[in-house]
Amino acid sequence: MAYDAVIIGSGLSGLAAGIRLAMFDKKVCIVEKHTVLGGLNSFYVRKNRTFDVGLHAMTNFTPKGVRNSPLGKLLKQLRFSHDDFRLCQQHMSEIRFPEHSLRFTNDFEFFRQEVADQFPKEIDGFNKLVQKILSFDELNLNDEKILTSRAILESFIKNSVLIDMLNCPLMYYGNAREGDMDFYQFVIMFKSIFVEGFAKPLGGMHYILQLLEEKFKQLGGELRMGAGVTSINAERGTVKSVTLENGEQLSVETVISSMGYVETLNRCTPALKETDECETGQVSFMESLCVVDREPRELGYDKSIVFFSTEPRFDYKVPDEMINVTTGVLCCSNNFDYPEPMKEGLIRLTNLANFAQWDTLPRKDYIAAKKHWRERALESVFTFFPDFRDNVVFLDSFTPKTIKKYTGHLNGAVYGSPHKIKNGKTPVNNLFICGTDQGFLGIIGATLSGISMANLHVLRK
Repeated sequence: MAYDAVIIGSGLSGLAAGIRLAMFDKKVCIVEKHTVLGGLNSFYVRKNRTFDVGLHAMTNFTPKGVRNSPLGKLLKQLRFSHDDFRLCQQHMSEIRFPEHSLRFTNDFEFFRQEVADQFPKEIDGFNKLVQKILSFDELNLNDEKILTSRAILESFIKNSVLIDMLNCPLMYYGNAREGDMDFYQFVIMFKSIFVEGFAKPLGGMHYILQLLEEKFKQLGGELRMGAGVTSINAERGTVKSVTLENGEQLSVETVISSMGYVETLNRCTPALKETDECETGQVSFMESLCVVDREPRELGYDKSIVFFSTEPRFDYKVPDEMINVTTGVLCCSNNFDYPEPMKEGLIRLTNLANFAQWDTLPRKDYIAAKKHWRERALESVFTFFPDFRDNVVFLDSFTPKTIKKYTGHLNGAVYGSPHKIKNGKTPVNNLFICGTDQGFLGIIGATLSGISMANLHVLRK
């Protein structure tokens, strides 16, 4: 079977790339090794409950009619209306540290006033930083210059706690690098979280993925589930075919892979020497989902999302222990502006985790470790918030080991390699990457990544 394009992976970037190419009558096949769509932003079912994976909330919310925003561009490129995504805005979120708290909504001026109230000596520097952020071209795909954010932040802001508080949500929502953050990524995340904002789609990721799948198939695209790729076969630096796990070979003009840069190069035949030079990602997470018997706000959890540190300073790195219980993200799915209340209360807790330690545990110790570290993580949360354990009706947790199993990302690294390939190019002429390692992160970012790579490398040829 011959295709204009084979897309590896049915996550948001892969589906978006597929839709975009199918719109222009390209013969496209998306191959996915699992039986469920979504990759890093998917869903799973336990005890008749459907849980989103990777989606605390969607960033980059802008209202209907805003066309020059990332969300507006996505809707235009994929030919969806704003109403199609059924987005429900956050009520209010918070960054909470021992001595300070900064609240934010989808109105940036509210956040600016919070900074002024909490850090009055820093507001002038903060406003100058915002000016730099708003004028920065973070989407320049040809800009290879690496700028890290901390030095830039320190040139505007002197208070290290405020710098940590600004970094905390941005790093949790899109940073593959330990300790610091590429400034263009900082800008992307600052705009997407603080300037634009959070929303959740009614129906969760299952609804969004179904919407994209239906559009792709209506346009004539082919979707093969349970079809993992064993090799990407090249001759003289050009991909000729892709071999699937069942032995079938697909002839192809172009391959766009959302597996990750290193993971993609590892599939190439003959082997590429560049693979040995790649930096693999390390940052991963443990997540616990707590279903409670009432609205979270009745238990003292009235924020949509809380990014917290129980220590005075925030350190974003792979922890020495199995997880870092002193910092994390709390998401209360109920605290979004849904047209009707959710059937049950849901509180999600995310902590930085150590893949190597989870990966080496025997099965019997793995189950016990999940329970032990979940309990420790919750106890840390209860230094800030009320104890809700008596109200829990269902608990589930997943670890970096789970993430690797279902995404194929080395080390369970949610945000992939620290080194992003902004133009999507690989050492192979007609092999490109989209998604996490291309550098546009989050739900909107991943979708735009697929669109951008399809436009740049196939439609503009």
